[in-house]
Amino acid sequence: MDKIALMHPSFDVDACMAEIKECLDTGWTGPGFKTTQLEDEWKKYTGLKNAYFVNSCTASLNLTFDIFKEVYNWNDEDEVITTPFTFVSSNHSILLAGLKPVFADIDASFCLDPKDVERKITDKTRAVLFVGLCGNPGHYDEILKICRKNGLKLVVDAAHMAGTKVNGLFPCFEADSVNFSFHIFKTLPTADSGMLCFKDADLEKIARVKAWSGIDTNAYSDYALADHKTYKWHYDVPYVSNCYNGNSIMAAIGIAQLKCLDSDNDIRRRICRKYDEAFSKYPDKITLTELADNVESARCYYQIVVKDRDGLAKYLSENGINSGVHYIINTNYRMYRYAKGLCRNAEYISEHILTLPLYLKMTDEEVDRVIKYVINYVTGDAK
Repeated sequence: MDKIALMHPSFDVDACMAEIKECLDTGWTGPGFKTTQLEDEWKKYTGLKNAYFVNSCTASLNLTFDIFKEVYNWNDEDEVITTPFTFVSSNHSILLAGLKPVFADIDASFCLDPKDVERKITDKTRAVLFVGLCGNPGHYDEILKICRKNGLKLVVDAAHMAGTKVNGLFPCFEADSVNFSFHIFKTLPTADSGMLCFKDADLEKIARVKAWSGIDTNAYSDYALADHKTYKWHYDVPYVSNCYNGNSIMAAIGIAQLKCLDSDNDIRRRICRKYDEAFSKYPDKITLTELADNVESARCYYQIVVKDRDGLAKYLSENGINSGVHYIINTNYRMYRYAKGLCRNAEYISEHILTLPLYLKMTDEEVDRVIKYVINYVTGDAK
């Protein structure tokens, strides 16, 4: 009996190799060239006005909070309301900017609870970080209203949201910064890269300088000049910053994979619908993520909440099925322990959630096998 993987990325290999070959043929694999092409295609796909290709979603979030703090004159320890139920890099980006994460609880969507967000606003609050967990936009619209009413910046961690649509459109147009991941296990996989989409084009200009170690020139534009007498070696360095820019090899893979994104997500949704139909028959034993009817979630991961998560994970493993946890509540970690106990729903979910196998090449037989063993365990029929 073959082991069923938790995740397994799929690539259009021929299309990826053709795009990569163009980089190698031209002799340019760094920032520029394919990165610019992917930025343009991403803007067309999402409808967002601005897009800057970086080396990870983490880099995108780090740039966002660093730039917001500087441009809007935020002080050290000014507050960002955020979720504790996310990958740690989401909240690390706040700390790295010298700001303070203030944790609000999650609701049945496993995303921020708008009511608790409102309760957590103080005179030091400057922004809200919304995470679209597993591609779910949750109650994003309500969070947006709260931010606009209170003069707060809205940052969206859209790491799981490549391909998510509400009423046929990407839902986060009005956010001040939207941050995507093209990590290998996301819905648009490269090896690792991301896209930073500021609402304000002037902030993107700053990001492009900061992401090139604070240097105010573009290496690709210099390289591409026919007349090398004009090479700009006398550049300025207005910022002390890290190197966050993406490269053309990752962008080449992204260009090829973007053509498959909608069809790939359709496959994910079909698998998830099969899971939903089976597990929804046991509402007293299995809790599913709340998802609105008008939402086409990217379904980056598939999660269930059960009473005995660890026991189920062990049982699945014994029967050749891998599973995982996304995520451990961040307030368990030392740098965020000051907020432990303040987000009871997130704590419960973190202790009882399990991620089930979901990938493009998963067969119907494998899906049925996962369903069978999950139901066997939660109903007490496990043998």
